[in-house]
Amino acid sequence: MRSLYQKGRRRKKSKVMRRTAVLRRAEFEALDFDMRMAMIQQLVPVAVMAAVEEMEREVEELAGPWYAHGKDKSVHRNGYWPSSIMLAGQRVPVPVPRVRDKDGEIPLKSYEVLRDGTSVDDQMFRQVLYGVSCRNYEAAAEAVPGAIGLSSSTVSRRFKEASSDKLRAFQQRELSNEDIVALFIDGKTFADDQMVVALGITIEGHKRILGFVQTTTENERAVSQFLNNLLGRGLNVDKGLLAIVDGAKGLRSALKKTFRKRVVIQRCHWHKRENVASYLPTSEQAAMRRQLQRAYDRPTYEEAQNALLKIRRELEQRNQSATNSLDEGFEETLTLHRLGLFGQLGQSFKTTNCLESVNSQIADRCGKVDYWHNSNQKHRWLAAALLDIEPRLQPVRGRQHLPLLRQCIIKELKLEQPQVVLAA
Repeated sequence: MRSLYQKGRRRKKSKVMRRTAVLRRAEFEALDFDMRMAMIQQLVPVAVMAAVEEMEREVEELAGPWYAHGKDKSVHRNGYWPSSIMLAGQRVPVPVPRVRDKDGEIPLKSYEVLRDGTSVDDQMFRQVLYGVSCRNYEAAAEAVPGAIGLSSSTVSRRFKEASSDKLRAFQQRELSNEDIVALFIDGKTFADDQMVVALGITIEGHKRILGFVQTTTENERAVSQFLNNLLGRGLNVDKGLLAIVDGAKGLRSALKKTFRKRVVIQRCHWHKRENVASYLPTSEQAAMRRQLQRAYDRPTYEEAQNALLKIRRELEQRNQSATNSLDEGFEETLTLHRLGLFGQLGQSFKTTNCLESVNSQIADRCGKVDYWHNSNQKHRWLAAALLDIEPRLQPVRGRQHLPLLRQCIIKELKLEQPQVVLAA
């Protein structure tokens, strides 16, 4: 038997909950129409009741309250008819109130928004992309009380259509409006294939996914064609670019061949560190990583170069293969130091982590695919994932220094012609 104290607490809690519910409802009703519609579509299954109430609210605005006497009403209620609305990507049956005037049926704006089928493909597309497979979609639909589920074949067909549209939009996207100052380029594995993805950094520090090509990072010819395609879509490199790569020879050669004297290469510190350490015995690798990391973190070009040369002299006596690995692209690992911007932009541009983060998010969306049927499927999924990821990407750190980076690139590449001073 409950004590009086417990009963009192229960009554007090119930009173607080009712008061909170009233406040939340008042806040909801204070929102504009579009906001109420957006919130309703995210509430399942409570949204069914909220949707009906929203339609009833609109009916009351048109026809007045129930049993309102003494008024000449030209608009009146006319019962209900069975229909359905879209909630969280599923079609849910609801009774829809009818309103008429002397000219006939008056369509309800709230009902038209809620029943609009144009959003179902996008909702379903996102659900499939985020891990609900086509064959499991129908079972997932049953979790929504009263939902009219879609068959796996219907979902598969609609997802293919939606992702094809995403791929087409991605491949045709104009780049001439993007002022790109830096470029990350690296590969992402899809089953037995590899997709090379290009990520651009605008002068304001925003990340823009420029495109991708199905090839390996060592295929210079294919990567060159891909880069030329970016130029054809409007990518402007007249002011020069800083390209951050992992060390793949095909990528570096393609960048130099395509952009010629319009690109400065920055080699990824993480990949260089791992490559050098991999030639040493396992017991020595951790210490070598720390040594290289400390050397690369030196603030100036001279300090970093001297620290690396000291490591090289030590390695030369112990492991010639590790020494050769350190020598390969030695100066390109110090590009930011040579430009005098390591302290300002090193955190963002000394590694390919910006693109590795994108690749990780691609894996979250595409990693659940058990079997890749063909190349078109890979392209559709990758384009869909990239377009979904791009708006969520955060600006790079140190973006306020990007105009200075551009000036340093122009100076490094000698892109500006010296002004000629005419004699008086």
